[in-house]
Amino acid sequence: MTDTDTTQLGESLAYSHGYPEGHSGFHLLSDAIDALAVRLLVADAAQRSLDVQYYLINNDIIGRVFLAYLLKAADRGVRVRLLIDDISTRNMEELLAGLASHPNLELRLFNPFANRRFRGADAWDFARLNRRMHNKSLTADNQVTIVGGRNIAREYFAANMEYNFGDLDTLAIGPVVQDTSAMFDAFWAHERAVPYEQLSEQQPDQGERLAAAVAKLEDAVERVNNSVYGKALSSAYSEYLATSASRFEVAPYRLVFDSPDKVFGKVSGNEAIVTPLGEAARSANQKLLVISPYFVPRAAGIKSLQGMADTGVQIDVVTNGLAAIDHIWVYGGYAPARKPLLRHGVRLFEMRGDQGFSGTVEAGTEKAKSSLHTKAFVVDKRYVFMGSFNWDPRSSGINTELGILMDAPKIAGQITGLVETTSAERGYQPFLNERGDINWRSMEGGEWRIHDKEPESSWGRRAAAKLTRLLPIRSQL
Repeated sequence: MTDTDTTQLGESLAYSHGYPEGHSGFHLLSDAIDALAVRLLVADAAQRSLDVQYYLINNDIIGRVFLAYLLKAADRGVRVRLLIDDISTRNMEELLAGLASHPNLELRLFNPFANRRFRGADAWDFARLNRRMHNKSLTADNQVTIVGGRNIAREYFAANMEYNFGDLDTLAIGPVVQDTSAMFDAFWAHERAVPYEQLSEQQPDQGERLAAAVAKLEDAVERVNNSVYGKALSSAYSEYLATSASRFEVAPYRLVFDSPDKVFGKVSGNEAIVTPLGEAARSANQKLLVISPYFVPRAAGIKSLQGMADTGVQIDVVTNGLAAIDHIWVYGGYAPARKPLLRHGVRLFEMRGDQGFSGTVEAGTEKAKSSLHTKAFVVDKRYVFMGSFNWDPRSSGINTELGILMDAPKIAGQITGLVETTSAERGYQPFLNERGDINWRSMEGGEWRIHDKEPESSWGRRAAAKLTRLLPIRSQL
């Protein structure tokens, strides 16, 4: 919808119409509670349209609160288009059926399973089902968008008592919003974005299904509102109500994403996100900072990073340590790359499992295990990418990905500052000892401590990681 300048969002963000050509406004969302509050605020403010695209929306308390706000918008007459990858919807069929029955909410599932009850029956179709839509975006009234690394679930917003992810999004205004809308339309209109009604069993009690869904969602909202987390969320929501022009860094940008045809394995050249990302990373003259929770460079990637380092570019890679990572087999895929990179001066930093992230203290979840989930890189402390792309074979060759490249020194400084703090105080730095073996150093009590095994990890976890190195699955990680 292009005629939205007179909406509440259009009028309040009218100053973005005066941005220089090719520029947009960006605000970093690093705090987990802020990231949820802004999403709810944007959904509340929408008057014409909400375009929502996520790899994962969990059927947990945060997922239900988020969906409740989408339904509230639909009740106001807002056109809501909800596109979810089908990989994690197995326990949501009744809830999805209720949402899809709302007259103002259209639900489509990307690359869906044919068998809704017994997904294992689709194992014969692995080649198709292995390709997923990993994009994450929320766009309101074609005036404001949120793009980044967060899915919709408790652990992305500091609400999980067991473990939480540290992540980044950007709140964006200006022409980048129209670009995001066009990207969304390309996925929405794709043949693998299947309307839910074509997948579900036809049932006559449409009203009852919607009423049941509303009851579940409203219960989640009430539970959150009456909690410590709800108070912190309300405070963040109120703070962002007063969003002004000064909150945004105005910067040249490029929205980058894979064509939805990647699901067919047919994407190359400018239709593939790796093309602009590779060009941006290789443009570094002084420093390249890579932040990727899943970092699995293959032979060509290792050689490229070695070549850059040999020319004098300082390359720092921040990823999850064995104690922090949520997928052991990914760590097994990353481990063989350490020595070849360290020999050429690439610095590695592995996050620890007790690091904590912004928002967990206010939410009362600071004792939960932590894991890095941020996907970003910074070139020469000026150029920034953030989005859904991991530095691994799955992001580069299998799943569709989305993100924003921007010339934004302020945001580059914010990201670099966040990483420098966590790397020194909450991480481990692998290095090669005199024998050429890997040790790890960490700062504890103001002094360096040396570890000869992956810190914070059990014998069993280390053995499992080593075992995965022997499996022929690296291309799938």
